[in-house]
Amino acid sequence: MEKDQLDFLKNLINTPSPSGFEEKVQQVFLERIKDRVDQCYKDVHGNAFGVVNPEGKVKVMLAGHCDEIGMMVEYVNDQGYIHFSSVGGIDAHILPGKRVLIHTSGGAIPGVIGKKPIHLLEEKEREKVAKIEEQWIDIGAQNKEDALKQITIGDPITFDVGFEHLLGERVVGKGFDDKVAVFVVGEVLRRLEKDKLHCAIYGVSTVQEELGLRGARTSAFGIAPQIGIAIDVTFASDCPDIDKRKVGEIALGKGPVISRGPNINPHIWRKMVKIAEDQGIPYQVQAEPRATGTDANAIQITREGVATGLIGIPNRYMHTPGEVVDLRDLEHAIELLVLFLHSLEGSEEWIP
Repeated sequence: MEKDQLDFLKNLINTPSPSGFEEKVQQVFLERIKDRVDQCYKDVHGNAFGVVNPEGKVKVMLAGHCDEIGMMVEYVNDQGYIHFSSVGGIDAHILPGKRVLIHTSGGAIPGVIGKKPIHLLEEKEREKVAKIEEQWIDIGAQNKEDALKQITIGDPITFDVGFEHLLGERVVGKGFDDKVAVFVVGEVLRRLEKDKLHCAIYGVSTVQEELGLRGARTSAFGIAPQIGIAIDVTFASDCPDIDKRKVGEIALGKGPVISRGPNINPHIWRKMVKIAEDQGIPYQVQAEPRATGTDANAIQITREGVATGLIGIPNRYMHTPGEVVDLRDLEHAIELLVLFLHSLEGSEEWIP
């Protein structure tokens, strides 16, 4: 991966963006694409758009959501400890002892999620997972007044971890769900050759997916595309405790996942598979027997309906501060999508 691409990915990952607080990461996305698109803009919901060849015969929407799971300041007690609520699907098991950042108007305030030492736990307590409302953040405040000089009720909170390289092409960080897709959308927009396009391409960094696909609903309604491709992470099953009988056989480094099922238009699925096979792009297939929990769900049922596809990036340890992906899967997803978009004539029949 080229240095400027890697810098873009790192910047996305290291920029905090809990659902509803995506402004800064959208600036990162728009800055990356602005010199390669015909139009770029944001809507009232906060979705960010890059458009290539707006006069094309039909509209194609690419969507990757920029919001990450996080927390929010809920209450400060008299001692200055901060109680918090979750933004998206936070696993209470993993919280104690984690370092966090509280993002205030004056900058980020570091803190740690407190935990009684194991030495002082009763046997029954050791077996219990504390509910989120029973946990707290310690910023070192002397009391409530001291804490409230630094933070405000409703301030967003993220894990205080960064982007790191593991062995080979593997990387670890928070928020790969789904900033890797924002990366893919941005890089696809940068690689498109306008003279090869017959369609208008709308690349969207959507917001609030973790709260119910909200940004995809509003942006798809506004664009009114005929074709929609969502890019998201999907569960990698190549680690010890994942049951392949439930999620299929999906591995890091073996290519993007082309999902198949009722949420996916069968013509789009077959076309993507053919392109991958003809061009020697590694790919995997995942069965999705119901409506997916991705932006593809919202896009498919927008207005009178949209011919929809879904590309997944294999991801280990989803919704933890230590998600792991393989950079090769991102590169192959970009290659597949660019070829797919260049192949569209604008006269294809998508009705099953």
